[in-house]
Amino acid sequence: MFDTSLWTSLLLVGAVLFLGKYVYGRRALSTLHNIPGPPSSSFWIGNLGQYFSRQGSEFQRHVAQDYGSVTKIHGRFGSPVLYVSDPKALHTIVIKEEHIFQNPTATLSFRQMMFGPGLLSTQGEKHRKQRKLLNPAFSINHMRYMLPIFYHVVHKLRVAIDRQVSDGPQEIDILNWMGRTALELIGQGGLGYSFDPLVEDVQNDYGDALKNLLPNLGKVLPMVRFVLPLIARFSPAKLGRSVIDRVPHGEVQAVKTIIDTMDRRSRAIYESKKAALRAGDEAVLQQMGEGKDIMSILIRANSTTSVDDRLRDDELIAQMSTFVFAATDTTSNTLARILQSLAEHPEVQDKLRAELLDADAGGSLSYDELDQLPFLDSVCRETLRLYPPVRALSRTANHDTVLPLSEPIVGIDGILIREIPIPKGTTVMIGVLGCNTSKKIWGEDADEWKPERWLSPLPGTVTKDTIPGVYSNLMTFIGGRRACIGFKFSEMEMKVVLSVLLTSFTFSLSDKPIEWNVAGVRYPTVGKEGKTPQMPLKVGSLRGAKI
Repeated sequence: MFDTSLWTSLLLVGAVLFLGKYVYGRRALSTLHNIPGPPSSSFWIGNLGQYFSRQGSEFQRHVAQDYGSVTKIHGRFGSPVLYVSDPKALHTIVIKEEHIFQNPTATLSFRQMMFGPGLLSTQGEKHRKQRKLLNPAFSINHMRYMLPIFYHVVHKLRVAIDRQVSDGPQEIDILNWMGRTALELIGQGGLGYSFDPLVEDVQNDYGDALKNLLPNLGKVLPMVRFVLPLIARFSPAKLGRSVIDRVPHGEVQAVKTIIDTMDRRSRAIYESKKAALRAGDEAVLQQMGEGKDIMSILIRANSTTSVDDRLRDDELIAQMSTFVFAATDTTSNTLARILQSLAEHPEVQDKLRAELLDADAGGSLSYDELDQLPFLDSVCRETLRLYPPVRALSRTANHDTVLPLSEPIVGIDGILIREIPIPKGTTVMIGVLGCNTSKKIWGEDADEWKPERWLSPLPGTVTKDTIPGVYSNLMTFIGGRRACIGFKFSEMEMKVVLSVLLTSFTFSLSDKPIEWNVAGVRYPTVGKEGKTPQMPLKVGSLRGAKI
């Protein structure tokens, strides 16, 4: 039986925390009142309901593009939230004053509750130590060793799709195949573990848990998402677990079961790898990945590093589900978006296919050969520019500071604003879409999908050193100390998948309307009311292709 008095206590804690947010909001609003932005739609949640609504794409674009490089939206109880896409201000947030603009405590607590003390849920010195140990495994040199693993997986995908279209073109749910493939790529390349053979359907409790995590998280009430991490953070571990066990909310219990499954399987894989490393090289070579997967390299490096820099076992285990969670939907959904764009622009698809066929890219190119295909690179960059899979990234200022602007904005009172005082506690949103699609930066065609733009010199407004993105003058993978550590891994995954599929199959639009929905990672459905993530495309076999 669930304890209703406990549930009431949780709601009271949430109410007190929200009241504190309201008091802060009144203080910060007095400083930030002159920043332009849309009117609040609700006293309780401001514009957050509009921004994070499943159908919130147009509102997000409105915020990103229609008010200037800094926009004020309204949070809970009127607290101001700044959406920032000005390059100089972004440089301050993610690089120069990264120590001031930190992940919100509730966000870190929630991630730690899901994954443990991994790269996504730590900051400061602990985050630095983890990243230092992980960097070599994500280097370009290591990607060279990983590419044969990628090709091996994607060649199995090719066989599976070819079976479906052997009797002629068929409508196929491409998102499903991209999700299965991305999971297997990070499984073999990241963990040295197979989730899915692709050429047949099998059940895997770890893989199923990962696939079900985001859909179930989306169903958890915002109040529950806000309160539970704080309970877990400020309670002893056993008490925090007891509290969560007794929450009378079906989706909370579903998420708890998923997290338990991920933790159990991660620990089993971790112990297996440690045992193989203790047994010697022969045992390592017998494991999937032959010791070249990221976790094997990480465990080996951790055992030889200095005591001061060594990570605890729970930190190493936490990286496993963190890797898979961070790498699966982002990569798979971006691949689905690329294939949809190529289906919408058959002339671009033909041009890309010609480049890939000429390079024999469907076989097994080296890292450097694949990386030097210019139009393939352009298609990937342009899609990541215009359709970043993750758009809602926030930071909270832990001290009063000032945001400088590369160009002034016009305040509500008509006066130019050249810098913005930021009170301690202010939430800022990193304007990924706003910076990636700014017409002042990218030109009047910034809203168009034009891969050819990357084949000519980019505008000087793009190539200035002020945009702090780690990848190609874009904010898609962020920048600074918390930049996406696996962006090269993801980029190579996408290039291998496209190289193999486009030299074997043709892709065209189906008759079903596709709608892209707002979520932690944006996802497609059939129509606005579709409940199942999917991307149906017509797929045909390319005559004469080698399968």
